[in-house]
Amino acid sequence: MPSALPDGEPVPDDGALPPRALAGAGDRPLGFYLHVPYCATRCGYCDFNTYTASELRGTGGVLASRDNYADTLVEEVRLARKVLGDDPRQVRTVFVGGGTPTLLPAADLVRMLGAVRDEFGLADGAEITTEANPESVDPAYLAELRAGGFNRVSFGMQSARQHVLRVLDRTHTPGRPEACVAEARDAGFEHVNLDLIYGTPGESDDDWRASLDAAIGAGPDHVSAYALIVEEGTGLARRIRRGEVPMTDDDVHADRYLIADEVLTAAGFDWYEVSNWAASGGGRCLHNELYWRGADWWGAGPGAHSHVGGVRWWNVKHPGAYAAALADGRSPGAGREVLPEEDRRVERVLLELRLREGCPLDLLRPTGLAASRRALEDGLLEPGPYEAGRAVLTLRGRLLADAVVRDLVD
Repeated sequence: MPSALPDGEPVPDDGALPPRALAGAGDRPLGFYLHVPYCATRCGYCDFNTYTASELRGTGGVLASRDNYADTLVEEVRLARKVLGDDPRQVRTVFVGGGTPTLLPAADLVRMLGAVRDEFGLADGAEITTEANPESVDPAYLAELRAGGFNRVSFGMQSARQHVLRVLDRTHTPGRPEACVAEARDAGFEHVNLDLIYGTPGESDDDWRASLDAAIGAGPDHVSAYALIVEEGTGLARRIRRGEVPMTDDDVHADRYLIADEVLTAAGFDWYEVSNWAASGGGRCLHNELYWRGADWWGAGPGAHSHVGGVRWWNVKHPGAYAAALADGRSPGAGREVLPEEDRRVERVLLELRLREGCPLDLLRPTGLAASRRALEDGLLEPGPYEAGRAVLTLRGRLLADAVVRDLVD
């Protein structure tokens, strides 16, 4: 089952934020993440806060039903308006994730987006994204989303090889994600992403190259490529523990990453975050950049996390408990933390170092600055940006990003 929520102080019943959270809010972009926690089946590697019909049966009654989920989430958007008060910001990005958002009718997703528009307004050129499983959409569904205001869609492709998809418990067939890209383009979507996973047990270098070639050939303007992380408690972790499938090691992950960067770069994609490549500046995922740059976002839905002005909070996980709180007029927040300035500094280093623009050297303490000079000498940071006052990872540095970050945050 999904991992536990962190500890934290209680969230007030009305969801009120400390005054400091909205200080200077006008200088920060505001985004919304709308979580849809439903899946048709649970993938073996998944540790997200998602639920299948069988997992919900008898645990929340009508409150946990996806039939009225959109109405429930709209109530949290209205709560957000009350909590943020006279905050004048229009919303820059909306990202509907899951789970499988497209298990809901397209009209439900459009209605959820409409609540954000009605309560806050959408900024000119706002990026409006939904995730989708390839088997959960068709041309008519995508056309309804586009007509309802969505302009970006992200399909979970993962692999072009059937045996790899089988290990991941993915139910779509090879070729379907590529067809979805064409259907999305026909529906008028300007921006389309394909998510890939590398390092699945049983995957070869040739399998990975075939997946990259298939993704590029489909014509998206964004590709995300993530190393498979085997989370404890998942079905895949149990299979590995029983010896049914082998564990992929870090060297294989590094080799696959190098292949990804080589193939995607040759095809005209530029990396802008360690695991993300875009065909143009306009193809970058603006919503994810809100996270990486420490901007403000409200996460609506069971288990969703939010951040406004250095205050971070998270909702109760179960759909039934989430709906019950809102039905009672209470915030569904399970806990929150007010981040000290030092924690905010550390998070900036952790996240901004992953970006193509890197992080400012003036964020580093003396120990971290000394570590950055060693990283430069070791070929882990780019010399040019360093001289201009920024720490930017080289390709080798991206392979060792976690270790570089640990050194620089000291």
